[in-house]
Amino acid sequence: MFGKFVKYLKEIKAELTKVTWPSRQELIGSTIVTIVVTLIISIFIGIVDRLLTLATKTIFG
Repeated sequence: MFGKFVKYLKEIKAELTKVTWPSRQELIGSTIVTIVVTLIISIFIGIVDRLLTLATKTIFG
């Protein structure tokens, strides 16, 4: 049982050495894009929510 676990960990290590890790600049750029897109989408959803709330209150009193 312990031997299988050690083999599993060695295979994980071997796979992780094959991964192409992003550079620091690529990581920062991707993070900024993710934050900006998340903010834009949340603002859009907030505006649509307000408009639908206003329309619902207007229609149903």
